[in-house]
Amino acid sequence: MAESGVNPTAAALLGLLHDGPMTGGQLMAAAERRLAPYWSMTRSQVYRELPVLAEKGLVRLGKPGPRMSQPYALTAAGKRTFSRWLAENPGKDTIRNPIALRIAFGNLHSSSQLKNLYATANEYHTEALAAVREQVKNAKKEGDSYDASALEFAVAYHKAALSWLKSSPVG
Repeated sequence: MAESGVNPTAAALLGLLHDGPMTGGQLMAAAERRLAPYWSMTRSQVYRELPVLAEKGLVRLGKPGPRMSQPYALTAAGKRTFSRWLAENPGKDTIRNPIALRIAFGNLHSSSQLKNLYATANEYHTEALAAVREQVKNAKKEGDSYDASALEFAVAYHKAALSWLKSSPVG
């Protein structure tokens, strides 16, 4: 655990809560909308972290709403912890690409499996590239240069993936 005492998923939740109180479902939707092109979070991670953040006094629970959903609000301690997390060294990237992993074992695939893998990967990265380019355009239009810059990482990633797929052996 980092000096701030929070992991990246918890920090991402604290960062999102700077926009105002949100339920777990709203936080998940905000993470999908804002962070998904370059940072993945699962519903189980979100719901596992929220009680821990509340126990540490970094968020506080609001009044239950429809279907017993409870909004979480950022506390002053949560803001300070998030600021400390921002100042920490982010550490090394972790690369986990399921396509590269399968291609590493390409000699064990059938020819049709490899062709299907490449086709599926090309389709995914092409669609994802178009979607994230649209997000960049919207972020720039809204004047959010930091969000646009983070999203540009995802643009570069999908471009690199498409380029790499073109040069990978097909069988």
